[in-house]
Amino acid sequence: MIKSAFVGTRKDLFDWVYTEEQKARIAQLTELVTSELVSPEALDSTDFSQVEVFFSTWGIGKITEEQLDKMPKLKAVFYAAGATDHFAAPLLSRGIQVSSAWRANALPVAEFAMAQIILSMKNYFADNRAFTAPDRHHVIPYGPGNYGEKVVLIGNGAVSTHLKRLLESCLTLTVEQIPTKEVTRERIADAFRTGYVISNHLPNLPDTEGIFNEELFLSMRQHATFINTGRGAQVDEAGLIRALQARPDLTALLDVTWPEPPVAGSPLYTMPNVHLSSHLAGSLNDETHRMAELAIGEFQRYEKGLPLEHLVAWEDICATKKRSQ
Repeated sequence: MIKSAFVGTRKDLFDWVYTEEQKARIAQLTELVTSELVSPEALDSTDFSQVEVFFSTWGIGKITEEQLDKMPKLKAVFYAAGATDHFAAPLLSRGIQVSSAWRANALPVAEFAMAQIILSMKNYFADNRAFTAPDRHHVIPYGPGNYGEKVVLIGNGAVSTHLKRLLESCLTLTVEQIPTKEVTRERIADAFRTGYVISNHLPNLPDTEGIFNEELFLSMRQHATFINTGRGAQVDEAGLIRALQARPDLTALLDVTWPEPPVAGSPLYTMPNVHLSSHLAGSLNDETHRMAELAIGEFQRYEKGLPLEHLVAWEDICATKKRSQ
C-alpha cells in the first residue's frame, strides 16, 4: 500500500478543508505514517524515507531541498487549495508531481461573481441606494436587465471561464472574455466604455498592478458596475475613490482590496456606491471539502497509474517567478 502523510503548518486550516470522513478515507486508501499533521520542520526529525505522497492544503509551508533529499520515494503532492508557486518549484524540479485544487476553488468565486452580475444588471445596488434614501421623489434608476446586455470578464483563468459558462447557460447576455495575454490598455479602455458590468479575474501579476485607473472608471457607462474578485492591487484605489465620488451613479463591488482590508479611515468604508466584502468569494466552510474531494480523486487516479487531471506545470511556476522578478 502507498505510504502517505498529512503535511502542513496549520492544523485548523487542514481540519477546515479535510473532513473527518475524508481523512478516514485517505487512511483506508493509503498507509499513513502518522495520523497527525506533520509540519515541514518536523520532517527533519521524522523518518519519511518511505513516504510516496503528501496530502496538504493552505499553510503547507516550504519544503527544503535538504528535506527532499531524505524523501527519495516522494512522487506526488495532492494540494487541496489553489496557488502553488510559493512551494512547488523544489518539488517539480525533482519530477515530483503537484496536483492543485485550483479549479475546484474557482467554482465558488464564479458563482459569487455571477450573483453580483445578475443583481448589477437589474441595477439592484443603485436601486437600493435610491429606494432607501430620505428623499425618494426622484426616479429609481432601473438597470437594463439580464437579456441582451454586455458583460466583460477580464482574464481567462478558471474563474472567468467557469463564470462565462454559467452566464451563457442560463442568461441571454453578451459575454466578452478578454484573455489575460490580450490585456492591453486599448482593449481594457474599450471594455470599460462598452460593458455594463466589468468583472476582474486577472491573476496576480506585477505588470497588472494599478491597471484599473481613474480614467477607466470615469469612462464607464451610466449606472455601470465594476466587480473585483481578482486582486486588489490591480486597482488604483485612490483613482477609484475619486472616480466614484465624481460619478455617484457607478457602483463598485470589491471582494478584494489592497491593502486588505482597506486602511482605517478609507473612504471605501463609507461611500454609498461601494460594497465591500471580506474576501469571501472563494471556498468557505463546506465548499472547502470539494477541494479535498478533488485531492482524493487525484490520488485515486495516481494509484491506478492514470494521468493526473489537475497537475501544476513547471512552465507556469517559472513564468510566475519570472514575472515577479
